[in-house]
Amino acid sequence: MTKRTTAFLGFVLFAASVFSAAPAQASSGYLQCAPFARAFSGIQLFGAAYSWWQKATGRYAQGSVPEVGSVLVFKAIGSMRSGHVATVTQIVSDRIVKVTHANWSAINGRRGQIERDVTVVDASEKGDWSKVKVWYAPIREVGQRAYPTYGFIYKGVAATQTAVAAAADAISDARGALTATN
Repeated sequence: MTKRTTAFLGFVLFAASVFSAAPAQASSGYLQCAPFARAFSGIQLFGAAYSWWQKATGRYAQGSVPEVGSVLVFKAIGSMRSGHVATVTQIVSDRIVKVTHANWSAINGRRGQIERDVTVVDASEKGDWSKVKVWYAPIREVGQRAYPTYGFIYKGVAATQTAVAAAADAISDARGALTATN
């Protein structure tokens, strides 16, 4: 078997394991935010939602400006010990976005459900998305509480990975130039 075939089969098995969990959770009627965000956004991070920020370092680009497809990572706090993650689906303005996420509001008395395109408002003093207010279905409006966040994880390759690749290319080019002159 070639390396390419082996890699492809490995990817197929990986994808099957990731996406087979979602139907099982969906059939139970209860979804956690992290597995849902992983499947919905395509950002392949695992563990408690708050831990995504640290785990993304060096793997995915991160920042404080929302982009469609990016994942907003909430810090862990007393009432939200695992943090929370939500995928940006629309930019409304520089201080308002829409997200799709799971397990935020109690809908019809039940948690663990998906909410699509709900409003999130930047409530930070500096406009850096370090605190947000989120649409809460039971009251049918954005809640009054501001939740602390780390920022956004972007689907693109992390800047450090891009820099490493560029440095490797430069070294290769320099070696080629040295070889050509000798």
